[in-house]
Amino acid sequence: MLDTEKIIEKYYDKRSDIYYILLIHSDKVKEKALKVVQDNPDLRLDTEFIAEAAMLHDIGIFLCDAPRIHCKGTHQYIEHGYLGADLLRKEGLEKHALVCERHTGTGFTIEMIKKQKLPLPLRDMRPQTLEEQVICYADKFYSKTKLNEEHSVEKIRKEMAHYGKEQLATFDHWHKIFSTPLVK
Repeated sequence: MLDTEKIIEKYYDKRSDIYYILLIHSDKVKEKALKVVQDNPDLRLDTEFIAEAAMLHDIGIFLCDAPRIHCKGTHQYIEHGYLGADLLRKEGLEKHALVCERHTGTGFTIEMIKKQKLPLPLRDMRPQTLEEQVICYADKFYSKTKLNEEHSVEKIRKEMAHYGKEQLATFDHWHKIFSTPLVK
């Protein structure tokens, strides 16, 4: 198993507030994602990969300007996914990098990036694999400002609706698949 804390510690001071926030948030996302795995054995998800990628999905936040969570970088927060992906690619972790790149919101199409004039590379940034989708889904339940508070589905839906019908529809689809075990 990959030592995710060792990778995180290359970029974060263990004594910093942002390190603490990142670890707590990522651990909550990992727990939620692993619960989906446990509840849905028929999906045959890669448990080890999900645990690793959930811990690394937000590694790029320190590069962004987000004072509420002690991030003092120069990029907009929406950029943290692809920035984290760049870091993980340098570590030789392409599959993990794709999770970083594709987990923001419920992902972005090239058309969405253009239409909304987002400061993102023009490429499809939607979660493709079930593992990517599970991590992205689990991430919606936790913020980095209220670390131990799990968001309700209603709150998440309201937020997703704010970003458009496509984001909401994707979340609703994932919730239908991942929130209850599949019945044979």
